Amino acid sequence: METLISSLARQEVHAINHASDVSAVRRSGQKLADALGFSETRTGQLALIITEAATNILKHAGEGEIHVGPAQSGAGVGIDVLALDNGPGIADLAACLVDGVSSTGTAGTGLGALRRLADEFDVYTRPGAGAAFFMRIWRDVPSPEPCGVEVGALWAPVAGEEECGDGWAVRCDDHGAMLLASDGLGHGPEAARASACAVRALEAHKGAQAGELMHAVHDALRPTRGAAVATARIDFDAGELRFAGVGNIAGCVLEMRDDKRRALVSHNGIVGHNMRKVQEFALPFSPGALCIMHSDGIQTQWDLDKYPGLAGRSPALIAAMLMRDFIRRRDDAMVLVVRRHASYVGARR
Repeated sequence: METLISSLARQEVHAINHASDVSAVRRSGQKLADALGFSETRTGQLALIITEAATNILKHAGEGEIHVGPAQSGAGVGIDVLALDNGPGIADLAACLVDGVSSTGTAGTGLGALRRLADEFDVYTRPGAGAAFFMRIWRDVPSPEPCGVEVGALWAPVAGEEECGDGWAVRCDDHGAMLLASDGLGHGPEAARASACAVRALEAHKGAQAGELMHAVHDALRPTRGAAVATARIDFDAGELRFAGVGNIAGCVLEMRDDKRRALVSHNGIVGHNMRKVQEFALPFSPGALCIMHSDGIQTQWDLDKYPGLAGRSPALIAAMLMRDFIRRRDDAMVLVVRRHASYVGARR
């Protein structure tokens, strides 16, 4: 089965600073659930997840943010909730996930409820370095079978803009996945239009390889201001990733089996206007491997080794920590993290 997910699906970001913010983000989640056809029961579960996550931020960190959007998975219809803070972190996570345990004298059901109510749950925290919680709830029961890759992405416009000029897309089929990351020149609506055109080019060119897709995106972006673009094809059968990049999209591959980080090399140019050279580079990409791509709105000095255990967590949490700690805040920003499922085999030709 072939599926496509992208930044064209809107993601709501809510600052959590006051008790009134809890009801605001809950209403946003309920509106999305209604639009996606969630049952009353599943919508109620989502509301509880959001309430507990937001309340936990206020109690333990004082402030933070919650991201709510359609599930970043081609497996089925669902909603992702990501809660981030820069608070004191959690010293004994296992204890805090047990109902009845609380460090603030409350009933202690909050974090335990998050794990019970969510169909998928993950958390990353370190003492003194905040916490990130990821929850996914599917519309239908039982939960759908996973596709061949896990995806986590965050994107945000520069302050003062409503539209983000950075975009991303992932198309997955039985034999692999195609990845795209785009940074429209400048920011605002015209930059967003360029990235949207890049995403639609991926949608229109099924079966294209990384270099072929880059040429298709170049043609599609001619009427726009142009963009920096990176494309990558993950081949499950060959166990490799083929990458092509033009402009300042940064990327790397992390192979879990040898714990090495390999940079993805892009050529200079502007896709849509001044694309001198397109070259594919092949790298090993075995089950469990990670591909991380981001725009120049994210600093490049990050090192996952300084976040013990993070590389093994959900791609959504990896994207969240990179966005939280390395966003420049003077430009649009985007992080795309894709992991090849360790247990997924796919269809044989």
